[in-house]
Amino acid sequence: MKLPTVSLVGSPNVGKSTIFNKLVGKKISIIEDTPGVTRDRIYSEVHFGDYHFNLIDTGGIDASGEHFNDIIKVQAEIAIDESDVVVFVVDGKEGLNSNDYLVRDMLRKSKKKVIVAVNKTDSSKYEHHKYDFYELGFEEIIPISGEHGSGIVDLLDAIVKNFDKKEFKDDNRLKFSVVGRPNVGKSSLINALLNEDRVIVSNIAGTTRDAVDTTLTFNKEEFVVIDTAGIRKKGKIYESIEKYSLLRSMRAIDRSDICLLVINAEEGIIEHDKHIAGYVLEKGKGLIIVVNKWDTVKDKSIKEYLKLIRAEFQFLSYVPVIFCSALTKKNVHLIMPEIVKVSENIERRIQTSALNEVINDAYLLNIPPSYKGRRLKIYYVNQSGVKPPKFTFHVNNKGLVHFSYERYLENKIRENFELEGTPIVIQFKNRNE
Repeated sequence: MKLPTVSLVGSPNVGKSTIFNKLVGKKISIIEDTPGVTRDRIYSEVHFGDYHFNLIDTGGIDASGEHFNDIIKVQAEIAIDESDVVVFVVDGKEGLNSNDYLVRDMLRKSKKKVIVAVNKTDSSKYEHHKYDFYELGFEEIIPISGEHGSGIVDLLDAIVKNFDKKEFKDDNRLKFSVVGRPNVGKSSLINALLNEDRVIVSNIAGTTRDAVDTTLTFNKEEFVVIDTAGIRKKGKIYESIEKYSLLRSMRAIDRSDICLLVINAEEGIIEHDKHIAGYVLEKGKGLIIVVNKWDTVKDKSIKEYLKLIRAEFQFLSYVPVIFCSALTKKNVHLIMPEIVKVSENIERRIQTSALNEVINDAYLLNIPPSYKGRRLKIYYVNQSGVKPPKFTFHVNNKGLVHFSYERYLENKIRENFELEGTPIVIQFKNRNE
């Protein structure tokens, strides 16, 4: 199912970030406590009743300085272009300003559905200001307070009014996306992959405006490739702004079963790569790291580079790494067999008896320490889902599970069963739950 997208635009200091956090329902800070993952999140998923949509926050558009901030304007234009609905945030305390007219002109050109959210209207002193904003020429004007939460439900009702609750038709073919930051060679890699001898290609027209989808047949099985780099419209601008190439990657990840994270061998690993890997992990998708442009590296061996990758992506030790060159085609033939292997692993089902045997042995080998006279007991474990594989441990008290012991149990499962390339989810349940 492709989720609709909503963006927040407006001048600086009108309270977009506060509204973003209110709509998402949690404060999204720059650094989260997820191990090994930092995030500058301008993008999140919103759940409201039966509706789900993606939300984009943008930088404040300001034309008051001598040099108009072109980059922020371009970012806002990209966000508007990506959106089904635009929430135009204005300051109810200050009233109309010249930037509001500038944003209005951008929105008129876009022909998108626009809702004007008049923020900071929690004081009766400023209530009359909301009528000024009808001058902007948009029909839907909703007074809200991002800080106090008033009017937020009205805003959400207006946003989802024309969204569809229905799920899209299921497509059971495995979907994989090629993600990564700008200029790592995503397009070249896809072209090299599609030119493989054993691969048959057909294009799917107009599947989505986010990415170019291609059907690929390998070993008589059909796959769908989601190519975020395949967009030509404003492509260079999109790709040159890292935040928005990250947004594109995130949207492709949402639609994928497996992601190929492409890293430029020349430049090495940067924060942006970790953002994308963190999002793949968070979404529970299969992952393969592809180190492209390997032909340009002369000073490191594969062993050295692999050590570097494992150090930088400490929580992705289960992820296979392929070193290749889209230019020379070296090792490109290894990618499809690896995708097939990971596709089997994300759907792997493990027999309950085999699973319990492994966990009992692991428990006896390393009995958890007691805490205040109590010790964790594991009664039994069963697999409760796939894509990715989920395991439920039935215990005496889940409060006694230490993070390091959970990591130990995960490692034991991985050591005994073929789960390369897939995250696994472990949950603990008390006996009486």
